[in-house]
Amino acid sequence: MILMNTDLKEFLKETITIIVIAFVLAMVLRTFVIEGRVIPTGSMLPTLQLQDRVLVNKFIYHFKEPQRGDVIVFDPPEVLHSDKPYIKRLIGLPGEKVQIKDGKVFINDKALSEPYLAAPPNYEYGPVVVPKGCLFMMGDNRNQSFDSHMWNAWLTRDRILGKAFAIYWPISDITDLKREVSFE
Repeated sequence: MILMNTDLKEFLKETITIIVIAFVLAMVLRTFVIEGRVIPTGSMLPTLQLQDRVLVNKFIYHFKEPQRGDVIVFDPPEVLHSDKPYIKRLIGLPGEKVQIKDGKVFINDKALSEPYLAAPPNYEYGPVVVPKGCLFMMGDNRNQSFDSHMWNAWLTRDRILGKAFAIYWPISDITDLKREVSFE
C-alpha cells in the first residue's frame, strides 16, 4: 500500500511537471515566435476567407526585411484609432513610387502581376513615394479593402506584428501563403 501511494505521488508529480512545462513553452512560443490569428474581414479575399485561421511568424522580421508580396499582420497607423490588428499584403517598399491606374498597381512605373486578385482595382491613386522606414499595404480584395491607399498615413515598420505564412484552418484549406507578386 505504501508503494502504490509513492507510485501515485510520482505519477502526479511527473504529470503536473509536464503540464507546467508545456504551458510555459506554449506561452513563450505564442508571445515571441508563432501565433494563430483569425481573419475577421473580407479585405484579403480570395487569398484568405472570412474566419480562416493563419499562422503568424512573429520572429522573422527581427532578422530580415519584409519583402513585396509578404502577407503581414500589423497594428494599423495610430491615426486610424483602431486597436485591432490588420492583415494585408506588402506592395510598396521604402523609396518606391506607387501608383494605381488603369486597373493595375505600378511600382516605379512598372506594372505588377498579381494573380491572387479577384478583380482589378476600380480606382486611381497616386503617384506617391513611400517614405523611408514605411510600407505601402493593400488587401487582395482591392475594391473592398481599407488599406494604404485610403489611410492618409503610412505603416511604419515598428507596427508590424509578424508575417502570416500558412492557413491552418479549416483543414480542407491548409496551405502556405506565397508571395506570388512579380512585375509584368
